[in-house]
Amino acid sequence: MNYTKVDIDEWSRGSLFQFYIEKMRIVMSLTVDINVAPLITYTKKNDLKFYPAMIWVVSKVINSHDEFKYSWDTDGNLIRWDSISPSYTIFNRDDECFSKFVTEYTDDIFEFYQRTVDDQRKYQEERAIIGNQPQNFFDVSCLPWVKYKHFDVHVFDEGKFLAPVLTWGKYEAQNGNALMPFTMNIHHAVADGFHLSRFFNEVQELIDSYVE
Repeated sequence: MNYTKVDIDEWSRGSLFQFYIEKMRIVMSLTVDINVAPLITYTKKNDLKFYPAMIWVVSKVINSHDEFKYSWDTDGNLIRWDSISPSYTIFNRDDECFSKFVTEYTDDIFEFYQRTVDDQRKYQEERAIIGNQPQNFFDVSCLPWVKYKHFDVHVFDEGKFLAPVLTWGKYEAQNGNALMPFTMNIHHAVADGFHLSRFFNEVQELIDSYVE
């Protein structure tokens, strides 16, 4: 969990960051339809489940950009993690409750996938938020039961939660594609509409790279 302290006075975004932290605490939310057909084909070919594979895709893009890796240290200093890992939910059908834990990110999809398998087995009897998780995380959840138009998550802290919050829903076949609603919530202090747009575009580009 290595990180760098951020000198706001030297940071090119420093004045914007201070404005949105001190005067106008805004979280932006954007939903985009992503075509996940190539990833579905790839996962079936390689005997992978779609959910952890999609988590890896978004983790790879998130770790490519600094704007998604900001947080605070225990003394309240702004920091930027070297890397962040997904904190995601696993639904338990037996009792309709979920488990939530962090799987450490790695750049290799198959290694990451195995880590998710190991973690799910480790926490299969646990419920709710698993304790003693690392602090360098972003949030992931899924609503595979519904094809929604928009989804918004409100983080009711003091308005200083900086990590991305990602959600996606049910994908539906349409003209050879599989369109899936995909949502990001992010604090305006660390990102703008440009960064949101680039994120979705790069997720789509990475998924499209799996076209045979």
